[in-house]
Amino acid sequence: MISTTSSHSLRHSPDAAGFFGNYGGIFVPPDLEAPLAEVRRAYEVVSRSHDFIEELRRIRRHFQGRPTPVYHAARLSAKLGKTQIYLKREDLNHTGAHKLNHCMGEGLLARYMGKKKLIAETGAGQHGVALATAAAYFGLECDIYMGEVDMAKQAPNVARMNILGARVIPATHGLRTLKEAVDSALVAYVEDPVNQIYCIGSVVGPHPFPMMVRDFQQVVGLEAREQIIEMTGELPDIVTACVGGGSNAMGIFSGFIDDPVELHGVEPLGRGTELGEHSATMTYGLEGVIHGFRCYLLQDEKGEPAPVHSIASGLDYPGVGPEHCQLKDSGRVRYVTATDSDAVAAFYILSRNEGIIPALESAHAVAYAMRLARENPELAQTILVNLSGRGDKDMDYMIEHYGTGDDFAI
Repeated sequence: MISTTSSHSLRHSPDAAGFFGNYGGIFVPPDLEAPLAEVRRAYEVVSRSHDFIEELRRIRRHFQGRPTPVYHAARLSAKLGKTQIYLKREDLNHTGAHKLNHCMGEGLLARYMGKKKLIAETGAGQHGVALATAAAYFGLECDIYMGEVDMAKQAPNVARMNILGARVIPATHGLRTLKEAVDSALVAYVEDPVNQIYCIGSVVGPHPFPMMVRDFQQVVGLEAREQIIEMTGELPDIVTACVGGGSNAMGIFSGFIDDPVELHGVEPLGRGTELGEHSATMTYGLEGVIHGFRCYLLQDEKGEPAPVHSIASGLDYPGVGPEHCQLKDSGRVRYVTATDSDAVAAFYILSRNEGIIPALESAHAVAYAMRLARENPELAQTILVNLSGRGDKDMDYMIEHYGTGDDFAI
């Protein structure tokens, strides 16, 4: 039995202090409190403005290419049994991922606030590309902080950001991945909060960022709900999405949060269950504070954020969005895992069977949907997967390490 009593997670949260139940809030140095309050006040005003809403709708329709379609993966489904798998094609959103949904909203907000520069972190580079695109669209400067490890792994996206006019600034400390990129971006934001705005890349960070990004990403779920009902005549049985910080998952879950539909978030189990080998925060984390908010957090023996790993650069983060934490505690969303190997297999299988090359992040959710279908081949059920991004950025890495995929088949 699926409870639908958690609708308050969208309608009445976060509270005035930015908390989703026990999670979220504002845990920042004093010099960040005023800039965050400025962003919050501006967002509260413009998000209710007819002009702002209409302009964002126009941008989504004429620039982003929304609505993105829902696609029936019929060939893949037929090979797995009676389960029917559908894909919300966010890979067809301009720039190749769901990230532009909130980046265009953040860019529009920055313009209304009179800011001159957008700054952000990026892991896989999809958020960085999307924000660089937004900056070019609105005529703003753009600085993107990216871990050195991720820059080497995601070279095509680094090139795209440079072509779009953004400065890509390497994070050279620590593990040189997503956490360190966030660290660097926050430090830069403190240096000049008057002329620049921090545009966070997921439903994480101090209030109001988790709320803002969720609100901008709700378009995914609202579209998907209408589309799947039109295609099948009914709601899906399961809606699933990968979860790192959790923006694409919150986007699609938001459309079904009040429905009798199972919601499953898929975390990266990486290479195994030992600390440092995965990024499965909801599965193995404990409550803690990171980057200005409280959430489930993978921690070392000292209580510090632990090293993490995922083959998908956009998922290797030790924390997770505070609203996801609330949804886990309430039981409304089930959080599961998929390994690096699972994602690699799904990457090639979807490519070969449907002509769709998924991002490695999205491949985790595809792998999980395939697992459910295999486990119950005689069960007639409908699974809607948020295909949050395309895999162009991952192809060089995959070919170098796994070849063209001839060894992967259903």
